[in-house]
Amino acid sequence: MKHTYLKWDDLAINVAISSFTCSSEANEFHTIIQSTNKTLNAETQYKNIELAIDRLKNTELPENTALVLKRYFVSDAVNQADFLNKNSENVAVSIIQQPPLNGTKVSVWAYFVSDSKVYTDEQGTTVLERPHFKHLYNTQLQKALNDEYAETEYIFDSYIASLNAHECTLKDNCVRTWIYVQGVDIHYADMVKSRIDCFNRENLTEATHYIASTGIEGKYIDPRSLVLMDAYAVNGIDQEQIKYLYASTHLNPTHEYGVTFERGTTVDYGDRRHIFISGTASIDNKGDIVHVADISQQTERTLENIEVLLAETDAEMNDIAYMIVYLRDTADYETVFSHLQKHHADIPKVIVWAPVCRPGWLIEIECIAINTPI
Repeated sequence: MKHTYLKWDDLAINVAISSFTCSSEANEFHTIIQSTNKTLNAETQYKNIELAIDRLKNTELPENTALVLKRYFVSDAVNQADFLNKNSENVAVSIIQQPPLNGTKVSVWAYFVSDSKVYTDEQGTTVLERPHFKHLYNTQLQKALNDEYAETEYIFDSYIASLNAHECTLKDNCVRTWIYVQGVDIHYADMVKSRIDCFNRENLTEATHYIASTGIEGKYIDPRSLVLMDAYAVNGIDQEQIKYLYASTHLNPTHEYGVTFERGTTVDYGDRRHIFISGTASIDNKGDIVHVADISQQTERTLENIEVLLAETDAEMNDIAYMIVYLRDTADYETVFSHLQKHHADIPKVIVWAPVCRPGWLIEIECIAINTPI
């Protein structure tokens, strides 16, 4: 993995790029784009973000590189929605109120792939089409019903119908979900119950497998929505190409404390391996919180857990393409930022405010890594 950093003072933008290149197949680029001038108004910050995305495509990335997905981490989703780029019909777009903790209005994770066809179909699914696979991105799945159980049920039922329209199923093709819950301390439990009921209907159980996931605080453009989901699936994948990660020396199976997700999932494509690490916290193999109330040590243990998960699939921290860091307490930002800059400065990252689903967890980190299978 190659890491590159760009500083565009004219836009007040910093860009961190991870590049996975292959001579015969599509090249991938994960980028974290961050505003650096917190005094600029929201409209200007969004405009500069879009200009940075265009500059990346036109001057920094190879020709025939397409933008596949962009996720905005924003400080005020309701009031900033009008500043989003309206010309993104062939891109998976996600906006989530998780304020960037560098003090600006917006940061973006943008994913690009070269020599690929990208389009959005009549189902609202953004499709990244390659010769052997179709990568399916569904974003902003929500329904304001004032009931987190019912909203989760609606979201999964709608998503399953979309997958079926692509001749896919939740069990066989969905690789990753991101679930955002407004008021996570209050509404997370019933979201989990609804997901369990859905998974049971779809034969996703302790005896089969679950799906890599992050379940975290987040708010949608419509403040009435309590639950919001993004999801990623692959059409054409065989089960032999998928592996689940456990890190049993450091982590316990999630079903032991009543939730249903995989700690990590890998997908092998022959020339590369995608590694999806779920939201990971400072936890041990009994499911207990490690280093209660100590943000420094929780950060270290969280990163250690991720390192052990990656090792199960012959990957290292340097293979990480990007990292999203969620903090419960905004006052912990400088401590965590300093630690990451000291030990993992090369990894593109964004640190946002988003309480984790369990109050004692002060930090949660998710990432995607890419390497070449041995």
